[in-house]
Amino acid sequence: MNVTFTARHFEASQNLKNYAQDSVQKLTQYFDRIVSCSIVLAPNADKNAPQKAEIHVKIPNKVLTAEVSAEVYEKAISEAVDNLSRQLKRYKEKKFAH
Repeated sequence: MNVTFTARHFEASQNLKNYAQDSVQKLTQYFDRIVSCSIVLAPNADKNAPQKAEIHVKIPNKVLTAEVSAEVYEKAISEAVDNLSRQLKRYKEKKFAH
């Protein structure tokens, strides 16, 4: 799986990059044919949830997207990965149901 990481309007630490990439690698346990994954972190205007994570997962014939705002980037990434895992499970059930 090809993973791209983008930090908008701030400089991301190496630990944050590693955390994000390790988190999306776990999605392969739900669906092993993921083509690519794009992670975008950016500040958000909301005072209660000032940090936003967008993750786009490309699979054959479809792109799944999760966008979550939270207090810290790690929490936003974790919630977005959880959201995508549910989407991948649902997609797999519908696509491969006999």
